[in-house]
Amino acid sequence: MPSTVTSPRPTAARGALDNFFRITERGSTIGREVRGGFATFFTMAYIVVLNPLIIGTQTDGTGHFLGGGTSPNLAMVAAATALVAGVMSLLMGVVANYPLAIAAGLGLNAFVTFGIAKLPQMTWADAMGLVVLEGIIITVLVLTGFRQAVFRAVPAQLKVAISVGIGLFITIIGLVDSGFVRKPLSGPVPVELGIGGFLAGWPLLVFIAGLIAIIVMMVKRVKGAILYGIVGATLLAMLVEWTFNIGGQTDKTGKVVNPTGWGLNVPKVPDNAFDIPDFGLLGHFSLLGSFSKIGIVSAALLVFTLVLADFFDTMGTMVAIGAEGGLLDKDGNPIGAQKILVVDGLAAAAGGVGSVSSNTGFIESAAGVGEGARTGLAAVVTGLLFLASTFVAPLVAVVPYEAATPALVVVGFLMMQQVKGIDWDDLEIAFPAFLTIVLMPFTYSITVGIGAGFVLYVLIKVVRGKARMLHPIMWLVASLFVVYFAIDPVKELLGVK
Repeated sequence: MPSTVTSPRPTAARGALDNFFRITERGSTIGREVRGGFATFFTMAYIVVLNPLIIGTQTDGTGHFLGGGTSPNLAMVAAATALVAGVMSLLMGVVANYPLAIAAGLGLNAFVTFGIAKLPQMTWADAMGLVVLEGIIITVLVLTGFRQAVFRAVPAQLKVAISVGIGLFITIIGLVDSGFVRKPLSGPVPVELGIGGFLAGWPLLVFIAGLIAIIVMMVKRVKGAILYGIVGATLLAMLVEWTFNIGGQTDKTGKVVNPTGWGLNVPKVPDNAFDIPDFGLLGHFSLLGSFSKIGIVSAALLVFTLVLADFFDTMGTMVAIGAEGGLLDKDGNPIGAQKILVVDGLAAAAGGVGSVSSNTGFIESAAGVGEGARTGLAAVVTGLLFLASTFVAPLVAVVPYEAATPALVVVGFLMMQQVKGIDWDDLEIAFPAFLTIVLMPFTYSITVGIGAGFVLYVLIKVVRGKARMLHPIMWLVASLFVVYFAIDPVKELLGVK
């Protein structure tokens, strides 16, 4: 019998909540859903810190930071990150009734930052416009049923390689931004350990301590390890700065004057830990601005890459959450899959509208399912907590690279674990997967890795006499990537400047 029978006063409210989210029907309770919502929030709240440190600390192709300024405004980026995550998680819970929380996607934000915004003459508004287009396309693909065709077109192992490659790309970003790996001042090698092959300076020790702490907590199955690691490393950094007065690496002009100093921020106690959130980034996007900056073909390929990365990641995530919570139907599809994907598509577009990169479902939602969550009420709780976190956005501005980048390395490891899904004995897929994975970090471009993998895969199939096995979409995409790679010779041939 429902709990409403034995609880006279809250009967109506509890009954309405139970009926709307079908809590009892799915074998859960309101208490479990609330606990699950909190668990999910604390395992993915790091994104409110990490997303600003990825997209808010880099300039676009015109030399401006997100928001149009000449210096980072991490509090503004954090507030918008939390706002979009909160709203879209609420929408997922209410519309799709699924215990899946949404926030700015890792890997996707790195691609938007380094693969799009940094292209010559590109602005952050142009980059976010492509994110909005991606979300619109994903939503249309879901509503038309075309998603099944796209899903079948790209070999599963190439999808795995893309995730692994992005993981390595995120890892090298973390190692470089922390100063653990640097470009030497001279010599034949492109990179070296620390400064001159040695780990010099207190900030690097903070990075190492933070990385070890997160690893130890994850090994011991501590929920929220990444967030705790960032917070703990930041507190340690503040203590070190207070004790030794180290200062930052650069002066006001951006010139490196203190190689062993802090990267990005000097960790000092902020004047205000709580403040009215600044949502000035909302609506800061140019839907078609990129097409005139980099050309139709290049812009189309970037949108396709975003669609590919987001679309398949979401499919895998919602299936994994459903499998853990017993929320799959007899065919192995999540309950209400269509609604889940529609909300996810809208979330991608919302991320562009909010200027915080594409938003997507988080696998960390499994923490909430592990606590017993089985309905969208858990996602609603997580969403409300994200909205509340917008008021502590100023705290993000005290986090130095050395305290945040351990999380990037750990996320890289988590994404790298998927490499076991590639059959390395099958050279027809192994070579394309290998190029996809290694070219992302080695060229500092996610697009290059994906493009090389696609083109080589099609080429190998043709050489092996298996061209008929290729899906027409693969032919189209590979052809577009060939044009993308040869865009300068093609322009010269056509006399286009």
